[in-house]
Amino acid sequence: MEEQTVVQTSPPAAAPRAEQAVRQTSAQPKLSLRLAIGLIGMLLASLSAILNQQVTGLAMTDIRGALSIGHDDGTWLTVLFEAANVASMVFAPWFGVTFTLKRFASGAMLATMVLGLLCPFAPNLPALYTLRVLQGLSGGCLPPMLIIVALRYLPPKVKLYGLAGYALTATFGPALGTPLAALWTEYVNWRMAFWQVVPLGLASCAAIHLGLPQDPVKIERFRSFNWTGFLTGFPAVAMLVVGLLQGDRLDWLHSGLICAMLYGGALLLVAFLINEWYHPLPFFRLQLLSRRNFAHGLLTLAGAVVLLTSIAVIPAQYLTTIHGYRPLQTTPLALLVAIPLLIALPLTAAILNLRRVDFRWMLAIGLSLMAITCFMGSFVTSDWVRDNFYWLQSLQIVAQPMVIMCILMGVTTGLPPTEGPFASAMFNSLKTFSAAAATGLIEGVGTAREHFHSSMLVDRLGNNMLMTSQSLDASHGLGELAHRVHAQAVVLTSADLYRVMAGIALFLLVLVPLLPVRIYPPWAATQPSSR
Repeated sequence: MEEQTVVQTSPPAAAPRAEQAVRQTSAQPKLSLRLAIGLIGMLLASLSAILNQQVTGLAMTDIRGALSIGHDDGTWLTVLFEAANVASMVFAPWFGVTFTLKRFASGAMLATMVLGLLCPFAPNLPALYTLRVLQGLSGGCLPPMLIIVALRYLPPKVKLYGLAGYALTATFGPALGTPLAALWTEYVNWRMAFWQVVPLGLASCAAIHLGLPQDPVKIERFRSFNWTGFLTGFPAVAMLVVGLLQGDRLDWLHSGLICAMLYGGALLLVAFLINEWYHPLPFFRLQLLSRRNFAHGLLTLAGAVVLLTSIAVIPAQYLTTIHGYRPLQTTPLALLVAIPLLIALPLTAAILNLRRVDFRWMLAIGLSLMAITCFMGSFVTSDWVRDNFYWLQSLQIVAQPMVIMCILMGVTTGLPPTEGPFASAMFNSLKTFSAAAATGLIEGVGTAREHFHSSMLVDRLGNNMLMTSQSLDASHGLGELAHRVHAQAVVLTSADLYRVMAGIALFLLVLVPLLPVRIYPPWAATQPSSR
């Protein structure tokens, strides 16, 4: 793997530079108790937004049943929320800097809580749609604030531990969604899927108000507001998310709505990116992509989110379809990954904080474990039950922290706090958009492969009349035979999805020795350039 070194061209000046570096390191601000409380509050706010997104999505079947909403209408409750959630992440850092991180984060958290309280009391479906869109907007503003705060306030020695806290929102938060959804719908009340955000939100608001410094509001930034970027970027992202999440249900490009969403969103996205390149006060600073580690981090992030989503979704879909599992019965699989992450993430941060550790090797190990997980999952059969997936999911306890922490280290190391809002906007919006793309990929590929396998199985049965006759006698009817064909098609589709994910993991693995360069922990006094 490539490693850049610093070449000393003027030896007499080396000593003064070293002394200056030592003075700067010793002058780094300490992490006070008050500031630590503020950072914990921001972490809780971000985690509550992620949990609200995950739990309401997983509990949507019970929510639709309680409110007498049909399946097709109910899908828009999730889609509209996700579209607003992703689109708001693009612009939240700009507004956070303008209105101050403390005020903006507190306001977004309060809005998320109030809207969550109101959702179960919506008088009709359009009102519920409106509330979900507004809650998606407010909730999407919270995760980007966490990276900005970490880059701005954390001392170099503990910066990676702060990023490990952010990694909880990408790993622990989604994994905890299934147990909470099962808890509320099975034992408490479906309304808790909306109201669970309140206790955590109140705690986060109190901690943010107490701990974060109060900066002056910068209303003058509106004089140079990037209206072109806002009016092209917001609808572009929202339209693409709608197209990806509704594509499988509406038959992709055979639907006029999906064509309008995907093609129109793509054109607006191109216009947005061109505008961002030239605008003096952009929402995305695309010039950051000239940093090799930053570009590699975003590319790997997109693939890693697809992998993380798929590794969680494929077993749950398989167990639900083949064995009729409810969320409560798939909860142990999610907890198996979620609980150990509370220890694995800080431990991974501690290892990466060692100067002699090359983050590229850890990233390669993590991606290799993900590829092994997907490869072993491709041998799934109809006899597999929940216990068969335990040994697959257990590999993620090691793999996920390695991959996510290495991506965060590569993206943020050497990044000045002034660039934090731009990096946060690009990182968070890409992360959430990739999750929507992963859902569309799983549904699209899964439907296509299931239709293919169903057709092949039916053809084989039709070509063997004796086998068909025996199957009919044994199963007492066509209905049971159709069920068995469908179940086998689902098993083969699950295996195919695992193979696709293994290919994505191997592609990301190949990039590791080619694109990123050697970097050192943030505390290191001398760091090579990552360009």
